[in-house]
Amino acid sequence: MNIPHSPWVLAAALLLALPTAAQQAPAATPVPRAAVPAPSGLYQALGEKPGIARLMDDFVGRAFKDPRIGNHFKDTNPQALKESLTDQICQLSGGPCQYEGADMKSAHADMDITKGHFNALVEVLQAAMHAQGIPFAQQNRLLALLAPMHRDIITQR
Repeated sequence: MNIPHSPWVLAAALLLALPTAAQQAPAATPVPRAAVPAPSGLYQALGEKPGIARLMDDFVGRAFKDPRIGNHFKDTNPQALKESLTDQICQLSGGPCQYEGADMKSAHADMDITKGHFNALVEVLQAAMHAQGIPFAQQNRLLALLAPMHRDIITQR
């Protein structure tokens, strides 16, 4: 499948990789809302919390199976990861959810994530969004919110 790429794609989605809460680590202080406000209507465009939950279910299933990144999930509880990511994307997109997982730097500090892993996960997220029928413009709006987090996620430079 050939999925179109945006300039944001390669800088966006490992935020979704492995929030610490999904790895049975102690809860951290809640992450404040994104410094950049959510684009108006993004939460609704993603299908609100039920749509985001479906997207994260699809995404996590794909990520666990992907040969490029699946090994990063070996100690991860899939259901806990789905729930954590749903809350995180819900909050970032302007929804009423409260993400209570770790900040991205702490969550990914010891994971040896390379730019290649990061890019692979972005591709997996794009494939999940495409499969869920999320329009390309809405995909880009979400990826633009996630993009600033890449500096805290890639740990192997």
